[in-house]
Amino acid sequence: MLLGAVFEREIAFAPRSRGLFVARAVYCGTLLAIIATCWLVVTGTQSVTTAGDTARFGATLMRILAPLQLTLAMLAAALTGAIAVSSEKDRRTLELLLVSQLTDRELVLGKLAASLVRVVLLLVSAIPIFALATLFGGITAAQIARMFAVTAAASLAAASIATAVAFWKETTFQTLAITLFALVAWLAAGETAAAWRGAGVGAMVSPSRAVFAALSPSGRETLVPFLGVCAGIILASNAVAVSQLRRWNVSRESRARTPEDETATGGVPSVRTPSREVWDNPVLWREICTRAYGRMIVVVRVAWLALFAAAVAGIVREAQLPRPDRMAVAVAIVPMALASLVAVAALAVTSITTERDRGSLDLLLVSDLEPAEFVWGKLLGVLVVAREIVLLPLLLCLALVVGGIASLENGMYLAIGMAVLLFFSAVLGFHAGLSYPSSRQAIAVALGTVTFLLVGVATAMRIMVAFGSSFELQLAPFLTVIVGGGVGLYAALSARNPSPAIGWASALLPGLTFVAITSFLQGNTLQVLLVTLAAYGFATLALLVPAIGAFDLLTGRTTSGE
Repeated sequence: MLLGAVFEREIAFAPRSRGLFVARAVYCGTLLAIIATCWLVVTGTQSVTTAGDTARFGATLMRILAPLQLTLAMLAAALTGAIAVSSEKDRRTLELLLVSQLTDRELVLGKLAASLVRVVLLLVSAIPIFALATLFGGITAAQIARMFAVTAAASLAAASIATAVAFWKETTFQTLAITLFALVAWLAAGETAAAWRGAGVGAMVSPSRAVFAALSPSGRETLVPFLGVCAGIILASNAVAVSQLRRWNVSRESRARTPEDETATGGVPSVRTPSREVWDNPVLWREICTRAYGRMIVVVRVAWLALFAAAVAGIVREAQLPRPDRMAVAVAIVPMALASLVAVAALAVTSITTERDRGSLDLLLVSDLEPAEFVWGKLLGVLVVAREIVLLPLLLCLALVVGGIASLENGMYLAIGMAVLLFFSAVLGFHAGLSYPSSRQAIAVALGTVTFLLVGVATAMRIMVAFGSSFELQLAPFLTVIVGGGVGLYAALSARNPSPAIGWASALLPGLTFVAITSFLQGNTLQVLLVTLAAYGFATLALLVPAIGAFDLLTGRTTSGE
């Protein structure tokens, strides 16, 4: 078989997973809830009496659902592709696959195809929901087919990039960060092409523009070129991964051999390095002063510097115009800010999962480390290691002020709010890493929760702007989404240590986020900051305090002590 035994095993076991059925039910239910919310919003604020009104509603609805599905599908494909390979490295089982009878092609393509099984099933389950949405009118079956073709091609390309990077890089965090950088760079390339050559050329490169072009009557003109771009990315990524697989991994294993191994095989032992003084908090010392996150963490830092330079270039270009385009400024800075939030959560969760997979967490648990030392050592270590990821988005706020696009007051509000969200992402990742014994599940919950909050905010803003005129009248239609979001957050965050604080945080966070969105759309920037501080500050404390107080329970130290 072309894809090999790795794919055969995934096909055999994936349908037996209860999580697969739950994910499909939740995804389809979320799409139905969004459709119902949009309909309640439009009927509560506007008069819908003719077929033309429902057709306009259907067309606008599809322009909300299509980019939502594209974003979720690309992120899910990239996440599963990266974790499928990185988890093998963390558990040291990739070596067994390399010495098996699997060829390089079967291993790379098998991992890629296996990681896409769940994403493909999610897309297939969504087809009836989108077909139901066409009953409103304003959209045709051909447009739906083009939209799904763009989504599937972009997801396969994202998974190919993630798989190739995962075989290349040493640690899970490096894989996730470089993959995020590649996806943001892909979107930036499309926006650059659109700025210099027109929107049509941008739709041939950028997935976000391609999915909107697919919904237009003339979508055929850009569909084939975009599929060609995706095919080029897929072929190039997999060709590089197949050709360099053993060079990347076998050579790394040879370099990782210890001096004792060299002596046992008759080699010359390496020179011993002088001992170093360890700080009072050994966890913090290890995070900052050792290569805990791999030798090539500098690649991640250079990638974020490149994103920062691109964002500053976009700000400077708009600042030179008499009337800067706010949407263009958002396109320049929002992708980097969102990627930074996801990257910080990824670093925090992998700081725990990597320790557990390599068996070093057990050594820490039998030491005399206090819970506060471990928790703060990990969190502060994450923020220091990810200093470029943390500081550069804050510097973008300063760039907006210097460029005259934002006032000093609004720039300060934006920087404070971003700092709060970054720390919340770090605490969320740390909490998920402690709460879930499975590395895949912990990473999926941490990054999925951050993505849910970010994508949920963007979707809610699009619904409010597209359908409503009075924000006060939109609270009732959004109640279902708010309640559902709160239940989902509580289910994800209270897996192993349910507490009243986490319950209150899960209940309040979606509602307060809705208040912050409406305040932003109404121009009340101070209110946005205060609500953000209250919502995410309380959620951070709700996750952090139980993590310290119930540290022995979360890590199993109590059981091992017995």
